[in-house]
Amino acid sequence: MDLPASGHEPVMLKEVLELLAPRAGQTIVDCTLGRAGHADVIADRIAPDGTLIGLDADPRNLEFARQRLADAPCNVRLFHANFAELDDVLRETDIAEVDGILADLGLSTNQLFDAQYGLSFSTEGPLDMRIDPRTSENAADLVNSLRETDLANVLYELAQERWSRRIARKIAEARRAAPIKTTEQLAELVRSAVPRRGGGRGGEKIDPATRTFLALRMKVNREMENLAALLERAPGFLKRGGGRLAIISFQSMEDRLVKQAFRSAERTGQLALLTKKPLGPTDDEIAANPRSRSAKLRVAQRI
Repeated sequence: MDLPASGHEPVMLKEVLELLAPRAGQTIVDCTLGRAGHADVIADRIAPDGTLIGLDADPRNLEFARQRLADAPCNVRLFHANFAELDDVLRETDIAEVDGILADLGLSTNQLFDAQYGLSFSTEGPLDMRIDPRTSENAADLVNSLRETDLANVLYELAQERWSRRIARKIAEARRAAPIKTTEQLAELVRSAVPRRGGGRGGEKIDPATRTFLALRMKVNREMENLAALLERAPGFLKRGGGRLAIISFQSMEDRLVKQAFRSAERTGQLALLTKKPLGPTDDEIAANPRSRSAKLRVAQRI
């Protein structure tokens, strides 16, 4: 697969710029810096006196972004941190309020196709899935240690895997003989557990291993817990009367959590919704970048 030079195309860039509306002199936080696709353009918008604060849990992407932003025309502060640690980062910068916060919850293309991460069932690699090396447990640890019922619950609750019990049973049987250590081993086990006629829902043509890999990745990286922490804390860091929070989600569970948090903050008078319904990518963007098709952008403003 041909990858862009950056290893990732920024999703819904035009819409993010319109709704986050970064301007000269502002302070903007990119909570999911990735390979700086969004940040590179935002830096130009807030130059020369603005400040870009970037966070990423992946030190490899952070280093790539650091090099890409080396000549940025504004002040840049970068941190190896998960967005759940936003309060710690802002405390270190001595910045109490910011003009905008962006979080793109999708993975970078390079992460998906680099075997070192162990995120793809199409590439042989270690069954790891950790985005942040500070994370103690990897996917192999979970697959080989979780009780069968707990593993089934993870698959169903995080990825709505309809064959969760059958998959968990197959994994439990296999690991009694030997630990499951690679992405290929796990993918083949899942495929063997899913009926050939009925592995997809509503005629979906996806690999039977898709949901299992998604659920384990979300569990390993505590994605829902970290998102909940960000949604709880981020509004309090926005400047009153205009600070904006923009979230791009890719999974229905993520979008539901964002939707509920925004509506709750609206009811309490903390935020005003700028997107009553989530925005999606244009047809042209989907054609150019098919991975953007499930993206949903929600934006709210501090009252």
